[in-house]
Amino acid sequence: MDALEQKALAAKHDEGLFDELAESQKAWMLRVASETTHRYITDSDDEWSVALMAFHEAVQSYEEGKGSFHGLAAMVIRRRIVDYLRTEGRHADELSVTPAVFEDALEEEEAGGVNLRVQQRMAEEADAAPGEDTASKARAEIAEMQGILQLYGFSFFDLADASPKAEKTKRSCGQAVRTLIASVVLMTQMRLKRLLPIKELSEASGVIRKILERHRKYIIAAAEILDGDFPILAGYLAFVKGA
Repeated sequence: MDALEQKALAAKHDEGLFDELAESQKAWMLRVASETTHRYITDSDDEWSVALMAFHEAVQSYEEGKGSFHGLAAMVIRRRIVDYLRTEGRHADELSVTPAVFEDALEEEEAGGVNLRVQQRMAEEADAAPGEDTASKARAEIAEMQGILQLYGFSFFDLADASPKAEKTKRSCGQAVRTLIASVVLMTQMRLKRLLPIKELSEASGVIRKILERHRKYIIAAAEILDGDFPILAGYLAFVKGA
């Protein structure tokens, strides 16, 4: 356990230590807030107060041996800021997904990849459903999932390379994901260790370890999406549920 994790654990029950920890992490929190909103945030902005409260929430919920504290804190901060922006009605203007992220490598719809041409699809869905800001909701889901995946040590935008391309491999990955989310034990093990339980999942699903290792990021992301509250992203994984 590194020094930051030790300080976070100590600060759970000592407000003085929490104040010291928060002050030492202020620049980092402002950077996370700025990255989430895609604009420069200072300690005079409302988003700073939201980030600070989220940081306190992360300290209170952090437990020893459950991964990086920074990873947890970043996820909570992003989630609370997205909720705040949505409540304030500014989310669509301030939070966006860079279109270049979804170019070229993301044309994987026929392969069942999570990283489809999302920007285009979001725009189409928004036009098809007036009164519902589908694009904004999709961006919120992506932002929240990005925070979750960072706990595992990779990014949402790594999934273009990790998605299965061949139909046979896609079916195998789908079987692995279904087995994973159907098992409370395997999902809990994955979330506690922040690792895909490859040996146990291979035995339970019948999918060979080589496929699980090669598509580890994709399987983790698909399981987190389908086991969470991500209805738009889950729509891109219908092949998993329907297989």
